[in-house]
Amino acid sequence: MNSSGVASRRTAPRVPATAYFGVGAIFHYLGPAFAVLLFARVDVLGVAWLRIVSAAVVFAVWRKPWRLVRQLTPEQRWVLCWLGVVLAAMNAAFYLAIALLPLATVGAIEFLGTIVLAAVGVRNGRNVIALVLAVGGVVVLTDIRFAGAPLGFVLAFANCALFMLYVVLSHRVANSGPSGIDQLGAAMLIAAVVTAPLCFYAAPAFTSPVTLLAGIGVGICSSVIPYVTDQLAMARLRRATFALMLSILPAVATVIGIVVLTQVPSIQELAGIALIVAGVSVHQQPRETKEK
Repeated sequence: MNSSGVASRRTAPRVPATAYFGVGAIFHYLGPAFAVLLFARVDVLGVAWLRIVSAAVVFAVWRKPWRLVRQLTPEQRWVLCWLGVVLAAMNAAFYLAIALLPLATVGAIEFLGTIVLAAVGVRNGRNVIALVLAVGGVVVLTDIRFAGAPLGFVLAFANCALFMLYVVLSHRVANSGPSGIDQLGAAMLIAAVVTAPLCFYAAPAFTSPVTLLAGIGVGICSSVIPYVTDQLAMARLRRATFALMLSILPAVATVIGIVVLTQVPSIQELAGIALIVAGVSVHQQPRETKEK
């Protein structure tokens, strides 16, 4: 094991899992908020490519994730491949969505899939209430803006489905075999290969050092800090607990949207986001997913 792996093991127990989650929650939307500002200089898909590739380079230099391939079972390798594909598609869909809709709206819709999955796994009154609240919140949000940006909502719902897959796959990675962070780095390298054709959309960044550095910063803020802290949190929290804590993310997205992008939500939008937050808070994960 390399020295950074030893250090992370020694440090992790001293830091509460909730602290890792809190840091990840902030950067989960702070990075995309910076990305929205970058859309004026680089195409949306180009920014998504810069995010993925810069994160992949950081993981490659820091963790050298290709060294763990021999340690993985064929099943674990398939999980990594799927996680890489999901990361690529999720990042592209998310950025395309926030180019058309407010960050808070996309951030709220992102969590509908988690509630739907829980409702399918545990058919009880609690999850029915959670699903009704969340669907009600989404209806309120879509009623406001659907006529103006239907494609934005298609992309937001696609991101929602992909985010659900990300949570499931990354939780498996965090609790199986070698270091979850090393496996995450390998998945990010796969995502970089999958998105290679998008490099042409990032052409303006290649002639502007400032723009290129901004794109790299977006990648570190969006795909290194939050994903690493997610892994550190998920390795020490039951999936049900982690899913419950996710309920604060739509609120974080709203605050960051206001502060960084001056996207001030209306009362109706706040009501829709509040309903989704309530649904995420109420829902109950399937019993078998509660074990680490």
